[in-house]
Amino acid sequence: MRKPSGQRSVTWAASPLLALALMAGTALSQSPPRPPPAPAPGQEPLRRLDDRQLELQSLEGSLKQSDEQRRKLQGEIEAMRSDRARLTAALIETTGKARAAESRIADIERRLDTAISSEAAIRRSLESRRGIIAEVLAALQRMGRRPPPAVLVRPEDILQAVRTSILLGAVVPELRDETQALAADLADLVQLRSNIDRERESLKAEVASLESERQRLSALVEARQQTLSQAQQVLDAEASKARELARQATDLKDLIGRMETEVPSAGRGAEAARRADDLPPQDRLRLAGIPSRDPARLTPALPFAEAKGTLPMPVAGTLIKSFGAPDGFGGTEKGLSLSTRAGAVVASPADGWVSFVGVYRNYGQLLILNTGSGYYLVIAGMQKTSVELGQFVLAGEPIAVMGDGSTKTAAAIALGAAQPILYVELRKDGAAIDPGPWWAKPELEKVRG
Repeated sequence: MRKPSGQRSVTWAASPLLALALMAGTALSQSPPRPPPAPAPGQEPLRRLDDRQLELQSLEGSLKQSDEQRRKLQGEIEAMRSDRARLTAALIETTGKARAAESRIADIERRLDTAISSEAAIRRSLESRRGIIAEVLAALQRMGRRPPPAVLVRPEDILQAVRTSILLGAVVPELRDETQALAADLADLVQLRSNIDRERESLKAEVASLESERQRLSALVEARQQTLSQAQQVLDAEASKARELARQATDLKDLIGRMETEVPSAGRGAEAARRADDLPPQDRLRLAGIPSRDPARLTPALPFAEAKGTLPMPVAGTLIKSFGAPDGFGGTEKGLSLSTRAGAVVASPADGWVSFVGVYRNYGQLLILNTGSGYYLVIAGMQKTSVELGQFVLAGEPIAVMGDGSTKTAAAIALGAAQPILYVELRKDGAAIDPGPWWAKPELEKVRG
């Protein structure tokens, strides 16, 4: 005997809905795994000993691998120590790798934040429909216990059969829509969780890569500073003089002028910049806007004014305040502010001589780079610098590292930022100018994003 068509619809709708509801319950309230069975008496100490031995073997393997990497790196550095060009090239290459890793980590973290927010929204949607699903399932169970009558067997119950068919005709489309929506949400949830797992694995690998590059960079920077020809006593004396001038200077223009006239190393750098400015064009290196191809040079590859649109940003980060924006005190910003990751590597944007390095007023750690032709790059907000007064650095060379944001500069306080903030200012003949035209467009767009 055939069943009424309405009863077949109930069977069609209830089966996938019941399966999906069970899946939703599993996704929303995953029960914790059962604890492993307790070991038999006398086996607990043996198991603990085995676990400790495995941990010890793993630790010994990690230490051995770390020692091998350290010895290999030391061997490479010793081989490069007497070759300034190779050492500088290695510094620029490693700095580029570290900054690329920082950018990739930032991209992965943004994607993770988006995926986690989407997962939370889907879970809220499923939670909001849990009551409706439970009511529908309860109704289907009641209908299963009291099915509608078979009209051909009991024709006197035709009125009840008609009423049941009308009810099912109204309910089944809603069940179908609810089933489809629930299936879509569950599929999205499964896909999001898979994506989140993949992103977390990628993040773990990138963080490990970044840490390795930072260790290599730290060793290379130390080797570079040890190869400087100046005696340590001279460096200490000039650093002390620089600190005294920083206390006396009335502003950045005054500080730069007094450093280049009263501190020999800064003066030598200024003189070298003037000589480089006087070189005829045919004697300058012109390398299609990529001056780092010749790491052995001791003068800028081209005049700073001709470097417009080619300079890399000093750090991988996000632009949060641009030149000319209101500064909150009735004036405008004289530079730009970038938020960075903790411990981010700061690289020199251009070739130039270090005119000042040290703490200056509310700038915190300040570094001033004489790039020639009357241009100076002012960079502030770092935790630690890695260059000396008068030192010539190439574009892309590491000059500092950022802190964790706990030390606040004036720029960070004004922005109310919790993360580290790097401040960058470009000056021409003593006045701050817009640095925007000098940055390479891909770099600028990446930083803004």
